[in-house]
Amino acid sequence: MSGEHHSVVWVGQVAVISLPAEIDVSNADQVREDLLSVINRGATLLVVDMIATTFCDSAGVNALVRAFKRATASAAGMRLVISAPAVHRILAITGVDHLIDIYPSVAAAMGTTDQPGAGGKSQPGYATTHADDADPGDWAAQPG
Repeated sequence: MSGEHHSVVWVGQVAVISLPAEIDVSNADQVREDLLSVINRGATLLVVDMIATTFCDSAGVNALVRAFKRATASAAGMRLVISAPAVHRILAITGVDHLIDIYPSVAAAMGTTDQPGAGGKSQPGYATTHADDADPGDWAAQPG
């Protein structure tokens, strides 16, 4: 997938970028570059739409974390939109769900106005999963 660029929609200074069904070693570098490019263009909030993403390996997780670090350094927020239990689970296993806020829909991610500081968190490092009306069973398999 090298050279592929992902769809970006701008609403003012908020950018929504749609990621592919699979994020792995074959495309994670491009995903990272696309995320960083949007942040570098002055987004105050980056909404990463991963609704279509059903698989994300460690290279994909690394791309998300690196983009989050750049967003934070640029005083921008970054939010993930995830529906696939497998993707949510890998973020939970790696602890990324405690770093980056996760939402069940793009509308929920964009509709939240509680952005007290960079990254949208009052306490850095303590992200929240915003399930709103989502069934918790839809997020990830229960540990055990």
